[in-house]
Amino acid sequence: MPVESGKIDEAIKLLSNYIHGKEAALRLALMCVFARGHLLIEDMPGLGKTTLAIAIAKILGLSFGRIQFTSDLLPSDITGLSIFDNNSGAFEFHPGPIFNHIVLVDEINRATPKTQSALLEAMGEKQVTIEGRTYDLPRPFFVIATQNPGEQFGTFPLPESQLDRFMMKISIGYPPRAAEREILKGGSRRKEIYSIEPILEEAEVLAIQEHIRNGIRVSDEMLDYFLDLIGATRSNPFIQAGLSTRGALALTQTAKANAYLQGKDFVVPENVKAVAPYVIPHRVLFREEYDGESKKEILLSILRDLPVPV
Repeated sequence: MPVESGKIDEAIKLLSNYIHGKEAALRLALMCVFARGHLLIEDMPGLGKTTLAIAIAKILGLSFGRIQFTSDLLPSDITGLSIFDNNSGAFEFHPGPIFNHIVLVDEINRATPKTQSALLEAMGEKQVTIEGRTYDLPRPFFVIATQNPGEQFGTFPLPESQLDRFMMKISIGYPPRAAEREILKGGSRRKEIYSIEPILEEAEVLAIQEHIRNGIRVSDEMLDYFLDLIGATRSNPFIQAGLSTRGALALTQTAKANAYLQGKDFVVPENVKAVAPYVIPHRVLFREEYDGESKKEILLSILRDLPVPV
């Protein structure tokens, strides 16, 4: 393995000192980074979504950019634009915050659909096209977007094509009582996070991503398990549109990342079950009569009924 999973455990332990009660969210976020995906965090304001994103960037030693989405934000505020330079007599391109390794998009559903769509090419192709020219984005490239619950006033729901670009969708939730007690005693430690020394480096992150893609094995029996699960989402009577091929690839990659973080070089059904609740629900179209809890139960029932390879 390019980096021992114990080193990642060390990073999570260090960050847990600053982000109380968020170890599960930290693991999922790192899993998403290593699987070369993008992460959507949906939760109420004030639960540590932004702090989590900053912490991930610092611990991985990667450049970090932040975009606060508002209703008047323009696509050029994200990608950058060309400005005429009087001295040179030519237009010079000034890159926007999208040209960072990790980009935090705060409150993505506060911006209009036109501005939201400015992220589509960046997230899907790792490049942006501006004024007819195409610019490559740095590697690794990872978007962490935060989203307020859809029923809040002044939000624009993300279209299915945008949601599908996010490999995982998670919630942080309220911290446990003991963790919240520590927060109340010591106050926010977000400023201290900026001084954290990286535990991993850019080259190590790229090596982990490459190892997960090509070094973690998926047996023929496990491939059949994946296909059975994908087929079950497409034939379930409670689901109107099942998992797409892109979603199936995301499920495979996150299961591999889960296996890697457990120190294994092969995927087992438990790895799939661990990530499926964060990869599948936002990618499938449930029938209108089912609310959030019903969606979770539908997915869990599919996983329970699926034969496990021997």
